[in-house]
Amino acid sequence: MEAYNSQVSQRIATIAAHLNPSNHSQTEGLLGLERGNCRAKGGSTGFKVAILGAAGGIGQPLAMLMKMNPLVSVLHLYDVVNTPGVTADISHMDTGAVVRGFLGQQQLEEALIGMDLVIIPAGVPRKPGMTRDDLFNINAGIVMTLCEGIAKCCPKAIVNLISNPVNSTVPIAAEVFKKAGTFDPKRLLGVTMLDVVRANTFVAEVLGLEPREVDVPVVGGHAGVTILPLLSQVKPPCSFTQKEIDYLTDRIQNGGTQVVEAKAGAGSATLSMAYAAVKFADACLRGLRGDAGIVECAYVASHVTELPFFASKVRLGRSGVEEIQPLGPLNEYERVGLEKAKKELAGSIQKGISFFNK
Repeated sequence: MEAYNSQVSQRIATIAAHLNPSNHSQTEGLLGLERGNCRAKGGSTGFKVAILGAAGGIGQPLAMLMKMNPLVSVLHLYDVVNTPGVTADISHMDTGAVVRGFLGQQQLEEALIGMDLVIIPAGVPRKPGMTRDDLFNINAGIVMTLCEGIAKCCPKAIVNLISNPVNSTVPIAAEVFKKAGTFDPKRLLGVTMLDVVRANTFVAEVLGLEPREVDVPVVGGHAGVTILPLLSQVKPPCSFTQKEIDYLTDRIQNGGTQVVEAKAGAGSATLSMAYAAVKFADACLRGLRGDAGIVECAYVASHVTELPFFASKVRLGRSGVEEIQPLGPLNEYERVGLEKAKKELAGSIQKGISFFNK
């Protein structure tokens, strides 16, 4: 009976440690549990993933979708507010990933130790009339703080950065990692997957195809004219009228603004962004696992153009970005678009670097 009671106490303590990480040291002291072994029985083998900003508009659906991913064994949810509730809620899902919540700056480092992949949707969303650049000062500071934690606690993790404006926050993250001596350009990726998801959807509508059959490369950056869909390289091969090209390019570039205006002050694209982020995170995890031929678009340190950062197709693998693919043949419309994109992008990159150097 005593052995049974001890077993029950240990199981209860294990569950408590998942849901209340701040209390884990006291519980473990009583029962000799090691946090690293606080695993649900039969928990899946896989990767350890942290979401920073997990209680926000993107963070919550992102956390739910990552809990459903069979490649995730441990899921850490961090935010400055409301993480205990989100953690309790998501931990009830009957999938293998063990969920732990972390609340506030004092628990950031604990949330990051040992992570393989860190996804960052933290920050404030756009409201009607705002550009992604209007978010800059608030989100730039948040990204700096979080990346300092990553440099200290999991410098080898793959980082997926979603916080806008991505064109500027990725250069800021790179500067933080350089200062800490941990910068690996293969492991820092700005998530532009939502542009690709939108492009696939809108092109499929025009062509009358199933969106999952369509692949549209989207290069450049992740705001306005820096978003450059390469409609001449769509798979399956097809051709568009000039009117269709103008319509599709404009719709892909302004898809985010359409959602911001439709939500009328209630936020920006959160659900489609969470979907796109999970699609991209899954590709990164499959790369880490060693799967071959994983190619997605991402905003990375790059030599594809003269700019230090640029979004294009990259091959993902065990070390993150294993190859940055060339842009391929562009038509005249795309070459003009590329020059516009580069001009705008250069300013955004410099803005990020200047913020860090302030």
